[in-house]
Amino acid sequence: MMFKYVILLLGLTYLVNCKTVTVGTMYDPTGLVRKVYEKNVEAASVPLVKREKEVYFEYPNPGVAIKGIAIKDLDNGLAEPSITRGGIGFGFVTIKLKSERGSGLNYLIEIYA
Repeated sequence: MMFKYVILLLGLTYLVNCKTVTVGTMYDPTGLVRKVYEKNVEAASVPLVKREKEVYFEYPNPGVAIKGIAIKDLDNGLAEPSITRGGIGFGFVTIKLKSERGSGLNYLIEIYA
């Protein structure tokens, strides 16, 4: 019985430590939501330096809104992703990725509309 609690605690610790952000709808059984953008963002680590990257996406068709955003941490690093402008319900989004001092970035950004 105690073994189950230890496994559950380790699983929760892993999930909390991961810096992946998922907002909105990524899957729709009717097929109305589809992936419109995918980009891998990488930056090498530099000692004592915080790395920052901004990714901007604007949907070319006016009147079509973003329905989902997935920012996946591929390295389980210490970087912090954030949506700074736009996002769900808008036709554009600006995503900022900021690493911990001395760490790099390795993220996969997916946008659904």
